[in-house]
Amino acid sequence: MASHNLSGIKRDEKGRNIQVVVRCRPFNTMERKSSHGVIDCDPNRKEVMVKTGGMNDKASRKTYTFDMVFGPAAKQIDVYRSVVCPILDEVIMGYNCTVFAYGQTGTGKTFTMEGERSPDEQFTWEEDPLAGIIPRTLHQIFEKLSENGTEFSVKVSLLEIYNEELFDLLSPTEDVTERLQLFDDPRNKRGVVVKGLEEVTVHNKDEVYQILERGSAKRRTASTLMNAYSSRSHSVFSVTIHMKEITLDGEELVKIGKLNLVDLAGSENIGRSGAVDKRAREAGNINQSLLTLGRVITALVEKRPHVPYRESKLTRILQDSLGGRTKTSIIATVSPSSSNLEETLSTLEYASRAKNIMNKPEVNQKLTKRTLIKEYTEEIERLKRDLAATRDKNGVYLSAENYESMMSQITSREENIVEYTDRIAAMEEELKKVTELFVDSKSRLEQCTVDLDEKQQRLEVTSQDLQQTKHKLSQEEFICSELASVQETLYSTAGQVHTGFTEADTWRFNIRDGSRVPKCVEQHNTEIQQSFAERMDGAFSNMQHCVQQQGTKHHDMLSSYSQAIEHRQDMEEVLVARTLMGLSAVRELNDSLRATVETQRALAGKVGPHWRSVFLHAPELAGLREAAVQGLSSLQTEHDKLEDEIRRAQERHQTGMKQTIQCLQDQLNLLAMEAQKDYTDLHSASKSLQKPLQMHCTEQLRTAKVELTGRHEEVKQALIAVQNRTSLDQNVLEQQQAELQDHVETSQQLVHGFLQEELQQDVPTGTTPQRREFVYPRQLIKSRSRCELLESLKRQHEQLQAAMEEEEEEELEEDDDKHSQVDHVCLLVFSIFVTCL
Repeated sequence: MASHNLSGIKRDEKGRNIQVVVRCRPFNTMERKSSHGVIDCDPNRKEVMVKTGGMNDKASRKTYTFDMVFGPAAKQIDVYRSVVCPILDEVIMGYNCTVFAYGQTGTGKTFTMEGERSPDEQFTWEEDPLAGIIPRTLHQIFEKLSENGTEFSVKVSLLEIYNEELFDLLSPTEDVTERLQLFDDPRNKRGVVVKGLEEVTVHNKDEVYQILERGSAKRRTASTLMNAYSSRSHSVFSVTIHMKEITLDGEELVKIGKLNLVDLAGSENIGRSGAVDKRAREAGNINQSLLTLGRVITALVEKRPHVPYRESKLTRILQDSLGGRTKTSIIATVSPSSSNLEETLSTLEYASRAKNIMNKPEVNQKLTKRTLIKEYTEEIERLKRDLAATRDKNGVYLSAENYESMMSQITSREENIVEYTDRIAAMEEELKKVTELFVDSKSRLEQCTVDLDEKQQRLEVTSQDLQQTKHKLSQEEFICSELASVQETLYSTAGQVHTGFTEADTWRFNIRDGSRVPKCVEQHNTEIQQSFAERMDGAFSNMQHCVQQQGTKHHDMLSSYSQAIEHRQDMEEVLVARTLMGLSAVRELNDSLRATVETQRALAGKVGPHWRSVFLHAPELAGLREAAVQGLSSLQTEHDKLEDEIRRAQERHQTGMKQTIQCLQDQLNLLAMEAQKDYTDLHSASKSLQKPLQMHCTEQLRTAKVELTGRHEEVKQALIAVQNRTSLDQNVLEQQQAELQDHVETSQQLVHGFLQEELQQDVPTGTTPQRREFVYPRQLIKSRSRCELLESLKRQHEQLQAAMEEEEEEELEEDDDKHSQVDHVCLLVFSIFVTCL
């Protein structure tokens, strides 16, 4: 069931691409003489091939594919039946449709849209070879609606866009310069309304050519080198159809369909067209609006958030046709001539881009009879109120200029509001995308944080395992080293036992043989003693050399210590001298300051008596004044007759008293001013002396601090050098002590070896061999258990750690002692300066 206001709205949710058709006109006489063809049209394959390299270059070609292609031989009726007839059926169904011609000037746009009228009307609209799309459309609308038997009305309007201004070509007045204003349609956010545009009702198809001739007569055309009848403006021919339908329940509905037929002015090269002055400005405005149309097409194809519809009146009018709710077809007209190759390529590029624009056609609302009557009634009432206000002069009256200015401001503000609304929508969309990206990044960051925590935990566990493994490895290495040491000891013991057994066997054989002679023994002992004496001499000479070297090093060390001590004493003497000089300077400044203070006190003492004398005279003057007043009052009571003389005497006395008091007051003020001036001078002199004194003391203190810091650094460097020298000498001493110990041990071993091993004794032979005791190890070393080895390793680590801590504490105590000594000296000097100040 249909509602009272509107019926269901059919909408193509998926959208529909703009239909793009290309039509190539034939050669004209001038082009046949001066150029060659660069376009090949294939209507069957719907392709246009452009030769971009020249006549003989077959490789440089571009191919474009469109919805339909019409070659130079195509007729007007072919273009109409293929392009407009399907659209006309959709207009009758209630859709808004648009057909506009786009291309270079002189390529047949106006001929395609309007055509020409055959003489004497000898052809019907189907047979007329020159009729364009507009007359054929109106003829067929009347035929189709008349055949259906429905009630309908057809209204047409013809709008011209010239130099970015709107003009009504069907206006009943002869004034073509009256500009129209463009507003947004409140019922359609993408539509526009032209205020004051005349809509002419067409009653039959015979009135079509009269309306077209009436509009063409007012349209601006001019002759250029490229086109003898060049359109200098864009024209929009709108056909609005109101059709009545009856629903199943008998309710009457009004269905509205609208068809916009747009004839665009062609783009042109100003240099080639020969346009100058006014025509050049016209061409510039035409090209500017067409460039805006190209930017709109590019923005729609690339799906940018902002589409510049409002940069031109043309694109504002075509806003709903490009990306809106209208079914749109574009007829791109091109020239086959090589002289127009650049313009042809540009037109084909724009047409190819426009194929990708997506519209979402939507059927217009069907209005009920009541709704339509209500709208007309409201319009009549509004007009009546305006008429009554005009008659009664009860409204707001403005001059035409103020009204136009106000309306232009309102229009501009409305345009700004719509533009800002579009920008806000684009920014909201961008904000939505950024928010989604932020949420996604945040979730990924949280996931990365969780992964990082898990890996951190794994790393901690792995680190703990690594520490435990290192600890176990150190224990195993210590155990292996101990076992290796025990093994080496056992191997050495076994060697000693083997040596003892070998010597025992040798002794046994010697006793058995009995071939040793005492003389040989003595000779052997003599040789051994001689070699031993030589070795001992060499050892003693080495020891003497080492002792001499050690003495020399000790002497050098003592010399360096003496030099360091002398340097430190010199530094202390210089520091004390500088300090005494600073103290003497401070004392001198203190004495001068005390003298200045005494001078100020003396001046203050001189000022005091002046103040006291002034204060002493004041009561006397007051007493005299009171006595005079009392005498005057007694004389006045006793001698009434002498009242005038007494009054005059009193006035003279008062005048004298006033003069005396004024004189004393002036002297008192003068003394006070002099005292104040002296006090101010003394105070300023005191301040002027105090500031240089303070600056001098500050400078002396800063100089002393700098010198103390320098001396402190020198002392510190000297102490560090002494400490380094002491450490070096200690290392050398330890090294020499170790060498001496090794040398003594070696000498002891040599003496012991000579006495026990090399020196032989004469053993008398007898029947029984002399008893000899062989020395060899009687006990073998037993290796310690694993627990004992680990406990020994632990004790060694603890001892090493304790030794390192003690060494660090000693170094810290030495540094603290040095810093405390330097700080004590600085504090002592600073306290001396403060005491002097």
